[in-house]
Amino acid sequence: MSRRYPIPRPADDPRFTFGLALDVAQVLAAHGYPAIAEPYDGCGADLVGLQQALFSLIYGPDVSEGHLS
Repeated sequence: MSRRYPIPRPADDPRFTFGLALDVAQVLAAHGYPAIAEPYDGCGADLVGLQQALFSLIYGPDVSEGHLS
C-alpha cells in the first residue's frame, strides 16, 4: 500500500495556516461533529489540538530532534 502522507517537513510551509485548521473545523461541523470555530470556553485549546493533529498527519513525527511531536 502506497501512502501520500506524511510528506517531507519543509523549513516553512505557507499552506499550513490557521485558516487551514478553521476550514477543517468547519468541514467537521458540517458532518455533525461539535463546532469549534466559534467562541466558547476551550475553543482555543480545541483549535490548537486540531492544528497539532493536522501537523502530525501532514508532516509525521519529528524524528530529527530525537523525539516524536
